[in-house]
Amino acid sequence: MTSGRWTRRILELDPVRDHEEIYRISAGYEFPWDYQRALELALLRTYCVPSISALLDATGEFRDRPQRRYDDTALLMAELAAHGYDSERGREALRVINRAHGRYAIGNDDMRYVLSTFVYDPIDWIERYGWRRLTDHERIAAFEFYRAVGRRMGIREIPDGFAEYHRFKLDYEAEHFRYSEPNRRIAQYTIGLFAGWFPAPLRPAVRLGVRAMIDAPMREAFGLAPAPAWLSTAARLGLRTRARFVRLMPARRRSQLAVDPRNRSYPGYPQGYRPSDLGAPPPPPDLDPSWLRPARP
Repeated sequence: MTSGRWTRRILELDPVRDHEEIYRISAGYEFPWDYQRALELALLRTYCVPSISALLDATGEFRDRPQRRYDDTALLMAELAAHGYDSERGREALRVINRAHGRYAIGNDDMRYVLSTFVYDPIDWIERYGWRRLTDHERIAAFEFYRAVGRRMGIREIPDGFAEYHRFKLDYEAEHFRYSEPNRRIAQYTIGLFAGWFPAPLRPAVRLGVRAMIDAPMREAFGLAPAPAWLSTAARLGLRTRARFVRLMPARRRSQLAVDPRNRSYPGYPQGYRPSDLGAPPPPPDLDPSWLRPARP
């Protein structure tokens, strides 16, 4: 893929002031496939924190409706990137996100951590497997974009600096990643979802492939055995080979944001849909009240 057209535009922009446009180009035109794969693994990564996976396990949503929960998250975040967080559709998407999170007793640090994975996991992925390296403009723009989104979600104490927020993420993982049964169950549901996108004969290989792509702290938090070393090597070689082929392709002319062929919950999205059509249902009536955010007096 010829990098000049979009890279020149990115470098003409200010990474702080113009972070929305830079992120829109990077995620929608330059690296849409890479961002999507990286964010799939980023979501899986958050389930290594027992307080996060325990809530998801308690609601039963990932057991009963994993595809819809995945589609909601992917499409709502893509709406913010495609249209801007202060656009009409962006504000509507944020209302859906905030309503869903506002129902539950979720700690601010867990929210800060999940948000950090949207910044740094795609950066790490593209550094390893992208068809070109990210520019510093793109790294800073991703940080500024999600910091702005986080503020609109009511997340407090988001660090002001790129490196500082990255350090928070690494420290949080070192302190909180540990095995739990809810971790294992939510990981199984999610890996099963990924495998379900492929024909039945390929699903065992997909499950094994996911194990090959996750790191040791994730495997330990999920109670998974490591994949064979040769498979991990082959998977990484395959991704780097793909990058070499992508590098030869012409620059993309249409954004891929909010366009996901694996979306099965909202066929044809965004045609005929609003962000308000997305989102999780109310908590189940038999949910332990300790998981719910106390009602305001």
